[in-house]
Amino acid sequence: MKLIFLDAKTLGDDIDLSVFEKFGDVTIYQTTTLGERIERCKDADIIITNKVVIDKEVIDAVPSLKLVCVAATGMNNVDLEYAAQKGIEVKNVAGYSTHSVVQHTFAMLFYLLEKLPYYDNHVKSKAWSQSGIFTCIDRPFHELRGRQWGIIGFGTIGKAVAKVAEAFGATVVYYSTSGKNNDSLYPRMELDTLLSTSHIISIHAPLNEKTKNLLDFSRLEKIQAGSILLNLGRGGIVNEKDLVHVMDDKEIYVGLDVTEKEPLSEDSVLFEVANPERLLITPHIAWTSLEARQELVKGIFDNIAVFLKKHTI
Repeated sequence: MKLIFLDAKTLGDDIDLSVFEKFGDVTIYQTTTLGERIERCKDADIIITNKVVIDKEVIDAVPSLKLVCVAATGMNNVDLEYAAQKGIEVKNVAGYSTHSVVQHTFAMLFYLLEKLPYYDNHVKSKAWSQSGIFTCIDRPFHELRGRQWGIIGFGTIGKAVAKVAEAFGATVVYYSTSGKNNDSLYPRMELDTLLSTSHIISIHAPLNEKTKNLLDFSRLEKIQAGSILLNLGRGGIVNEKDLVHVMDDKEIYVGLDVTEKEPLSEDSVLFEVANPERLLITPHIAWTSLEARQELVKGIFDNIAVFLKKHTI
């Protein structure tokens, strides 16, 4: 068997990939450009990819290809329909990062909710040392208890966030972007109502035709002043130009772990926000706890093992 891993750098250098040697000859590339795909994959039986696109061009150029393993949950970087036509199986790994994403959701929330950048700077600038008072309440913050938390996208991660938010005393409501998720434990709301009544709003939905630009200017404008918006779904769900416009017009706080273009371009409109202290951006790391990445590799290994058990190659 010949296995090719196209973008191992996305999993980090602290993850052991030697486990795949059990299956045969393994070639690991840290990154792969569009122009390098065909040459690198030409003799592969199995391709492992996180974000490198496996489309018709690649599939046609690799007649030996039997399995594509996506080192992620989303499979939008693979032409699934054409792969099926060619008898090529495509496997992803679901659920490996749930705990990590939930944890990062709350890390972003508390950073913004409790005005931590201001207070950290207040101490390190020695302003507190010079204040003559044992505390500082320049930036008041609220407890989660009694706040309404609106969740957009109520799949596995959305439901896990709901449980933790409820443990803090928040009142949870949700909007199902697919229209298929129902949960008797929490009220289901229409999106406009959720946006206009929630104090915290978090997005945990995939990017598709229903969610692309779901939060445009007209929707973002409905968010009440003082609220916090967190996007841990996909960047294209929130229109970034409209977001900056609304943030400049209204005091809302925003945490983004995902952006429309990744990495964020140097001329992104997000760098132009008038009050940058209200905007927290992390580089798509919610899924990347060490435990989550280890679980991801285990999931890829298991997918290959199951495939080989079913097929004699």
